[in-house]
Amino acid sequence: MKRSILILGDILTIAIVTVIGFATHGEVGLAFLPRMAALFFPLGIAWFALAPFLGLFQDQIVRDARQLWRPAWAGLFAAPLALVPRGFILNAPIIPLFAAILAGTFALGMVIWRAIYFLLIRKAS
Repeated sequence: MKRSILILGDILTIAIVTVIGFATHGEVGLAFLPRMAALFFPLGIAWFALAPFLGLFQDQIVRDARQLWRPAWAGLFAAPLALVPRGFILNAPIIPLFAAILAGTFALGMVIWRAIYFLLIRKAS
C-alpha cells in the first residue's frame, strides 16, 4: 500500500469537500480563503487524529471493501470535532444543522475517495 497516496488523497478530499461547501453558497474566491482555511485545517487535524484509531491506514483494512464503513464513521465524528476550533477561530457559533450537513458530506466524500483507492489498489494487484 502506498500510504503517501492514501494520505494525499485524504487531504485532497478534505480540500474538495471544503471548496464544494463554499461553492454551494457562492463563496469561492480569494476573499474566502481565510474562512476556507478555518475549516480545512481543523477538519484535516480532526481526520488525521481519528483515522488511525479506526485503522484507516492499516493495509488489511484499506484492502477490504467491507471496511468502507470506517471512513464514514471517522468522517461523521471528525466534522463536528473540527467545528469547535473553527468556531473559536471565526468567533462564530456552531450551528447544529451545519455540523450535520458537514458530517454527512465529509463522510460521503471520504467513502467515495477510499472506495476509489480500494478499486485502484485492487486493480493494481
